[in-house]
Amino acid sequence: METADVIVIGSGQGGIPLAADFASSGRNVVLFERDALGGSCINYGCTPSKAFLAAAHAAGRARQAAKLGIHAQVEVDFSAVMERVRSIRSQFNQGVKRRLDSAGVRVVCAEAAFTGERTVSGGGMTVQAPIVVINTGTSSTIPEFPGLAGTPYLTNRNFFDLQQIPPRLLVVGGGYIALELGQGMARLGSQTELIVRGERLLAQEESDVSAVLADAFEQDGIGLHFNVTVQQIAYTNRVFTLTLNNGEVLDGEALLIATGRKPNTQALNSAVTGVELDAQGFIKIDEQFQTTCAGIYAIGDAAKQPAFTHVSWEDYRRLKAILCGEHRTRNDRVLGYAVYTEPQVGRVGITLEQAHKQGITACEVTLPMAHIARSIEWGHDLGFYRMVIDTHTNLILGATLVGYETAELVHVFLSLMEAKATWQVLEQSVHIHPTYGEALPSLARLLVGDDMPTCPNM
Repeated sequence: METADVIVIGSGQGGIPLAADFASSGRNVVLFERDALGGSCINYGCTPSKAFLAAAHAAGRARQAAKLGIHAQVEVDFSAVMERVRSIRSQFNQGVKRRLDSAGVRVVCAEAAFTGERTVSGGGMTVQAPIVVINTGTSSTIPEFPGLAGTPYLTNRNFFDLQQIPPRLLVVGGGYIALELGQGMARLGSQTELIVRGERLLAQEESDVSAVLADAFEQDGIGLHFNVTVQQIAYTNRVFTLTLNNGEVLDGEALLIATGRKPNTQALNSAVTGVELDAQGFIKIDEQFQTTCAGIYAIGDAAKQPAFTHVSWEDYRRLKAILCGEHRTRNDRVLGYAVYTEPQVGRVGITLEQAHKQGITACEVTLPMAHIARSIEWGHDLGFYRMVIDTHTNLILGATLVGYETAELVHVFLSLMEAKATWQVLEQSVHIHPTYGEALPSLARLLVGDDMPTCPNM
């Protein structure tokens, strides 16, 4: 058995910089990775999906320019699109390898499992260290649909290996992966059908967010099937046939399953070292990422942190600070995220409903995109901007932005909230005309002149 200063299990966007930083400082670091370096973000998440959507949304915008008087004939070279996606993925993956090598991290390409207290085995070697960090991420949850097993269905894991575009695509799921990849394929030329168990898209968001996206998807020619479940799947002559519980039958040359995520903790044998999991298999941690075994920490979505790359990366910064003696906690920063459909969804903080559930006296203001000059001029009238404020402190509690490039605009609110600024700071700001960002102070100005706590809701 060998010894090390730090063991990292998993090379996600938290584990990579943590391993590299400690190795660069002279510590003996061993990193176990059973799959491609870079985790889900680089290999089958953020990097390939956004490179894919760059092409898809370019095609979609060209077609939708007809309302501006521009009529384009769009031809998609799908093989070239996917080759570019895989090339970028490979480039990023190689960058991770170079970073770890240059830092002096010893990488073991094997699945890791605990074989003793703070002792990890894999790839023919066993290592013990006083500090172990788990960053194993999540993977697709595959429902037990009758007839699914043994068929060449897609998940986000193998989606980017497609060589040819399927004429028809069936997508099971209503979350952000289903929406981004489903809309992307529709914009590249595949007739796409979304099968959603619930009554709307993005069920965790506010209902009018779902309504805007449903409108946008219908404009893209996507079929939406709500409140249905898959009863049976058949795969014959390279065609999937899905029978739904309402009697409807759908056919497609490809099937994408995007029904949720599960933690990659099954192979860890965590009980051997005293690391407890919850009922869903996520690693239990305290406010400083400590598991139920001293010296073992867990970060990212395997520890039930929000499943975003920037959260995992911030977890790395937090944990590194904690291990260096600083006081940080797992939720000590304002959280923002985005969905890269078109229109985009940019979110930060809490909604009005969430504020009320927390006992906060709050109100919201909403400005439709159709009331914004730049939106009218550019033909981007779907969506809205919304801000939630605490009526006692005037602090901004959250924002929901649905519209063109709102994943960029939401950072204005994120920074204001991190600075603990009031809505008046935004209201007093002078933003450039004509821009989408110009409407953010206009949103705040809906609060001017009203007696609190009653707020207008435009």
